[in-house]
Amino acid sequence: MDDSKPPSPSPEDQSQVVAVDRLRGLFRGLRVVSLLTLLSRILGMVRDIGMATLFGNGPIMDSFSVAFKLPNLMRRLLGEGALSTAFLPTYIREHEQNGRASSWQLVTAVLFWLMVFSTLVVAAGETLLIILSTTGNPGSEAQLLYWLSGLLLPYLILICLAAQINATLHALNHFSVPALLPTILNLFWMAGIWLIAPFFAEPHTKITVICVSILVGGVFQLLLPLLKLFRMGYRPRMNWQRGFTQVQTIAMIMAPIVVGLSITQLNTLIDSLLAWGMAQPEGVHTDTSDLSLPFWQIFESGTASALYFGQRMYQFPLGVFGVALGTVLYPRLSRHAERKEGDFLRQDLLLGLQLVLGVGLPASMGLFLMAEPLALLLFQYGDFNVFDALQTAEMIRYYGIGVFAFMAVLILNRGFYAIGDTRTPVKIGVLIVLCNLSLNLVLIWWLKGKGLALATSLSAMIQAGLSLWLIREKVGALDLSKILGTFLRSCLATILMAVIIILELQMISAADDFLYRLMRVFIPVFSAVAMYLLLARMLGLDEIMTLMRSVKKPVDKE
Repeated sequence: MDDSKPPSPSPEDQSQVVAVDRLRGLFRGLRVVSLLTLLSRILGMVRDIGMATLFGNGPIMDSFSVAFKLPNLMRRLLGEGALSTAFLPTYIREHEQNGRASSWQLVTAVLFWLMVFSTLVVAAGETLLIILSTTGNPGSEAQLLYWLSGLLLPYLILICLAAQINATLHALNHFSVPALLPTILNLFWMAGIWLIAPFFAEPHTKITVICVSILVGGVFQLLLPLLKLFRMGYRPRMNWQRGFTQVQTIAMIMAPIVVGLSITQLNTLIDSLLAWGMAQPEGVHTDTSDLSLPFWQIFESGTASALYFGQRMYQFPLGVFGVALGTVLYPRLSRHAERKEGDFLRQDLLLGLQLVLGVGLPASMGLFLMAEPLALLLFQYGDFNVFDALQTAEMIRYYGIGVFAFMAVLILNRGFYAIGDTRTPVKIGVLIVLCNLSLNLVLIWWLKGKGLALATSLSAMIQAGLSLWLIREKVGALDLSKILGTFLRSCLATILMAVIIILELQMISAADDFLYRLMRVFIPVFSAVAMYLLLARMLGLDEIMTLMRSVKKPVDKE
């Protein structure tokens, strides 16, 4: 009998095993979040089709799109945005240094004070809306905006608490339930569109019903992750003095993060407010010469709605991949920073940027080329006519070209926050907001509504470039040659993919029949995806190919 012990693995083999284990965890979590996000985005598109069919592009959708942005912006800032970003490294530090019981106390304290703060914000907002509604003209578009905003404001409390619970689940390496929550909202929203709203004749009543459906969906969005957290052992524990001190610390960290993470949301909100405030009355188009109109009313009625639908479309690839990657990557970056693992942090950050380029560049080109077929297929129904669809297509096109930059900014900001640097994204962010506003004021006179979308995309590209340059001073030198190599190979594959799309769009009839509209989307999209993956394999885009398959353990050497 041979009692000899097997040889110890070499340092090189140990390094390979560690690297593969890290990749396996990252890609497993990314696949789960991406697939569930894909489901929610598909349902979101179906939901948007329903909204477009019911209301078209006009005052009702304009008012709703602006009203829904207010709680949505607060959700991204207080919930899954700045608060969660500040909370997660603090939770990881508390859990690793003081144990599970102490980390539960931190969770309880944050949830309690978040509930208090969001309730006060909603109460103040409702009071302001009541005052504004008493001063306006009954039946005006402004009155509708006040009414819808008042209905949707309580959603802020529900979704902020749900997002904070999700951040705790992310810190515990659980991603499936948080990724499922947008699907829950979409199901309730769709129920309001197709099961309840048709029973009412008045459009104002229909939009009210849909707002109530969103609130009910928000209740379930809160209950589902809370139950999961309880199953994972959470029990409310409150240390009032220490908890309040911890929340104050998180709030101080969070303040600059609000600015850094909110840049894209603020820019799109500015777009919507400009489109709403500078719109011509319904029934008047920019090609109609009407000297009685103020000089600043340059946008067609429905521009704000077109921006809303355009934002929804560019957020599809951003959510399915960019947000999913940031969600999975951020806890890893935070742990590397807490454990002083600089090499691992740089490796994961570099991998994230390579994945962004490999996925974001073809997504940007695809949206730019497929904007019109997508808008005609998805939205041209009911009150949403051809003019509305073409108007929306322009927004999709010019928001779409910035998808890769939106993704890169999201990942780079997570890198700054993981190492505790909250000031650099703020400095960049203030500059970018001013840049976006300046570009808006220049481009809208030339490009009208689509100038708003183009300004936001160009600003995101500038933001991504500045962030990449400055983060190298904080985490150490990233291998720019690898980033450049991925960029060039992905550009080549994207260009060849674009040729396929252009040729197929020319070959397929642009007839108004639904079958032809369907063919003009699905045939080029599937051909483009297949072509890009084939080219990615031929050109050695290893990051993309690894994402498409499981990461296997290396075979032990004997």
